[in-house]
Amino acid sequence: MKLIRHLDGSGTKAYARLHDNGSYTRIEGCPFGEHKDTGEKVEPGKILAPVEPRDILCIGLNYRRHAEETKSAIPENPVLFLKNSGAVQNPGDPIVLPGRLKSDSVDYECELAVVIGKNCHNVTRKDAMKYVLGYTCANDVSARDWQKNGGGGQWCRGKTFATFCPLGPVLVTADEIQNPNNLGIRTILNGKTMQDWNTNDMIFDVPAIIEFLSSSTLLRKGTVILTGTPHGVGIAQNPPVFLKAGDIVSIEIDNIGKLTNPVAEEQVS
Repeated sequence: MKLIRHLDGSGTKAYARLHDNGSYTRIEGCPFGEHKDTGEKVEPGKILAPVEPRDILCIGLNYRRHAEETKSAIPENPVLFLKNSGAVQNPGDPIVLPGRLKSDSVDYECELAVVIGKNCHNVTRKDAMKYVLGYTCANDVSARDWQKNGGGGQWCRGKTFATFCPLGPVLVTADEIQNPNNLGIRTILNGKTMQDWNTNDMIFDVPAIIEFLSSSTLLRKGTVILTGTPHGVGIAQNPPVFLKAGDIVSIEIDNIGKLTNPVAEEQVS
């Protein structure tokens, strides 16, 4: 099923099911535990990111064509970096360009996000998909100057500014997506398609990523895994295309949906 997280009429965070006809029904309980569709129709309030991640683990250089466009070697193991939970942004809310630590090189990256549904430790590839609650769209927003030059060799500084991890708008449960490595994935910037490829180009597929990340490591339920981006990122354009205030950027993934965010400048005193 397709689930949204929203603010109900009393301002309380709640889940609802999105039906094919566009209507919503109330979910009782939490997707990470006991829950059911009550059948009670609801009008959702403000749409929130579909999960509040426990951790956000990200895989870099995981599409062959993207590795080629960045002139990077194909990695032997998944390349791991982190975003903090404060980077999460809701659908429709702005991606905020950093002002205090100013960046003029903020880039978009469409990504398939995997949501872990139960604690996961030393899981084999064969069993990896049993731990997936579902999938959503993600934008791995990246300040390229801080990623490359300002982080002391680490990517995290340029990847984890506030609002740099939009998620949503829906969480699609794993039973509805039989093969997460055969999904069209796109970025649309101001109506122009910038990235348009397929998750079958991943170097490490979803089961391989889960096996690697859970090896000698505990992934708690609620962990969100960003699985990499295809070619067509802004820094690889000629000339480079970076986000600016007033832009509208959308991430689309087949069978999941469309995540859209405006872009704004951070106001600093």
